Amino acid sequence: MFVTQIVSNLVDCHADPGELTAAQAHRAMQVHLNCSVERCRVRRRARQTLVEARLMVLDERAEP
Repeated sequence: MFVTQIVSNLVDCHADPGELTAAQAHRAMQVHLNCSVERCRVRRRARQTLVEARLMVLDERAEP
């Protein structure tokens, strides 16, 4: 059931998926490729997860 909850939370742009693993965050970034971090909570959380894991480096011009 927990896996189903995470998967369903990765689909809805308006729902915060909660904590993600690096693998889940990477997949979320792929699923929400056309979304912006300003509007998509899943992409925003995934980006935060990848930055904190030092798997993604933001450009200096990117918003926090």
